[in-house]
Amino acid sequence: MSLLDTLGSLLGQSPEGGGNQQALISTALEFVNNQPGGLNGLIQQFKDKGAGDIISSWVGNGENQPISADALHSVLGSDTVANLAAKAGVQPDQVTGLLSQILPHVVNAATPNGEVPAAGQVDTGSVLGALGSLSSLFGKGNA
Repeated sequence: MSLLDTLGSLLGQSPEGGGNQQALISTALEFVNNQPGGLNGLIQQFKDKGAGDIISSWVGNGENQPISADALHSVLGSDTVANLAAKAGVQPDQVTGLLSQILPHVVNAATPNGEVPAAGQVDTGSVLGALGSLSSLFGKGNA
């Protein structure tokens, strides 16, 4: 099962009928790149909201610390969550739940050597390629 299929099942959609999961990944990548400072800006936002250790684990080469949907909502803020949900075509409560699963992998894939890319811009192609191999991670430990 591909990552998109897995996300579709998390959304309660069939892979054939659901473009929302692809929209959510694209929205997440666009969101990171559109932050002032790109990924560096997102990292700073996490630090400012007391979640610096969590996002640092995603950048580093060790195990990614999980983030709850509520904690992610607190970091991003209600307006950002509502905008992301509208862009991805999902409900706000769904977007934080899904992003709490996707964002650690997006950040980790964007920083393969534990370093944030110059200018903080995420290479969408590299991240999507890396995410394609992560579908086995979804569904484990999420009960």
